[in-house]
Amino acid sequence: MKPIIDISVPIFNGMVVYPGDAGAEIEPYHQISRGDAANLSQLRLGSHTGTHVDAPHHFIDDGETVDQLDLDALVGPAMVLDLTAAESEITPGGLEAAGIGDAERILLKTRNSSLWEQSGFSKEFVALSPDAADFLVDKKVKLVGIDYLSIERFHPPVHHVHEALLRASVVVLEGINLAKVDPGDYQLACLPLKIRGGDGAPARAILTRP
Repeated sequence: MKPIIDISVPIFNGMVVYPGDAGAEIEPYHQISRGDAANLSQLRLGSHTGTHVDAPHHFIDDGETVDQLDLDALVGPAMVLDLTAAESEITPGGLEAAGIGDAERILLKTRNSSLWEQSGFSKEFVALSPDAADFLVDKKVKLVGIDYLSIERFHPPVHHVHEALLRASVVVLEGINLAKVDPGDYQLACLPLKIRGGDGAPARAILTRP
């Protein structure tokens, strides 16, 4: 069996979330230590907590919801691109230089992966530029993932990146950790929770070598 590389981040009390989003709360609801028959926890968290998938409905009111996503986009060959040299934005030229080729699912490995070691949110993360989003739409990419909590720079005046990708039904995978993943070709499996009418959902994302 080929080694499985987990690129998801754990969900826990006090974890980093995007400013303004609901925080994660995990509380015991039933406990064996209190005489209950089993342990059972109650979860309170936003739909974009940790490693998560954005559905078109996140930015497009009548867009597809997370339970309507085409699973074909979420499972299949994927390419991890080395963009660790990018200082603030990922450009079309940067994507071409990293060897995007005809990849249908791409995961952007940036310096962001080191930010998971920090206890607080960093506004200075690497994001996709608006023209790079248009570039990916033109290339008919099915999925794009990035290693922090947003693919778009912090609080932009307009949300061109999200809207361009989601209007073209490009699945956006945010909040992955690629710190220990080498650039190259992989098989991706990323399945979000099937939340009816959801704008997004936490997901477990894994890679294997082809």
